[in-house]
Amino acid sequence: MRAVTQRPDSLTTALHQHITQAIAAEGGWLGFDRFMALALYTPGLGYYANDSTKFGAMPESGSDFVTAPEMTPLFGQTLAVQVGEALAHTGTDEVWEFGAGSGALALQLLETLGDQVQRYTIVDLSGSLRARQQAKLVAHAHKLRWVDALPETFSGVVVGNEVLDAMPVQLLARHGGRQGGVWHERGVVVQDDGSFAWADRPTDLRPPIDIEGPQDYLTEIHAQGEGFMRMLADRLVRGAAFLLDYGFGESEYYHPQRHMGTVMCHQGHLADGDPLVQVGLKDITAHVNFTAMALASQEAGLNVLGYTTQAHFLINCGLLPKMELLPQAGRATAAKLIMEHEMGELFKVLAVGAGEPWEPVGFAHGDRSHRL
Repeated sequence: MRAVTQRPDSLTTALHQHITQAIAAEGGWLGFDRFMALALYTPGLGYYANDSTKFGAMPESGSDFVTAPEMTPLFGQTLAVQVGEALAHTGTDEVWEFGAGSGALALQLLETLGDQVQRYTIVDLSGSLRARQQAKLVAHAHKLRWVDALPETFSGVVVGNEVLDAMPVQLLARHGGRQGGVWHERGVVVQDDGSFAWADRPTDLRPPIDIEGPQDYLTEIHAQGEGFMRMLADRLVRGAAFLLDYGFGESEYYHPQRHMGTVMCHQGHLADGDPLVQVGLKDITAHVNFTAMALASQEAGLNVLGYTTQAHFLINCGLLPKMELLPQAGRATAAKLIMEHEMGELFKVLAVGAGEPWEPVGFAHGDRSHRL
């Protein structure tokens, strides 16, 4: 176990106490997925439930990270090509966006799609973010509604940009290498000085594939993300879903060299690997295992319509001609969406749909579904 120091801060102190009580109620040990859920979503205190700025292009704004819609409106305008095609193909007129953040993507889609969208539903648990979204989207208020859960059945086109990475994950740690190694679930305990620390317990849980190599190994499994995909499959009666996030297919996700896991924190546009400090003041994420997401949705009844890199997807949807119309600075910013060492390769797009399978335009070239 490793001791950590908690920064004195009223919000952090309150959340720290709340999580400490939760750990005590569970007998002194809390699985990381539960810890991550409390750190991010405790009402009024968790990172996504408090009033911190979060989204923005520069740290001077008080923000912690930037997402593609904040970087350039071309992201949403280009994604709108795919959403518009999906609305027409599925005969629907409603967009459902999960985790709408600042509202930037919703604004770009609404402005671009016009009358193709008769209703835009935002599924967001954060009251503070909902208020910001309402302010940004006031011109489209007649089309908008906010809900905190999906109905039992729904139709339309689902959009989720950087949503899956914020869903809590379980941490698995192998000690002693592949031969004779013992798998543990990593959780959180409270030390005598009140600080949080890691603690591992033997578990029957395993990664979905055997991991080669003699080294100790830390990784994640994604039960909540898979549950989200199954819920989509259970409730989406007509339509499609497009999920954009950073991550890998299964063989790359559990590569022997990726032995430190993918959990990462973001604060002030800096990344760190310690989610146990400054709880509530920074984002906690994990890369997405897209194979697990695709299999969960497929086994629950949806069709996998496509899987590719963000670069291929946006180029297929016509990003390059749009970039040519921008001044140099705007082109340089938009290029980050597709450059391999920026967002182009690490970010992927997974599309699933209800009903008969079809080929969305975003996957016309470079589809990698066969590699999931």
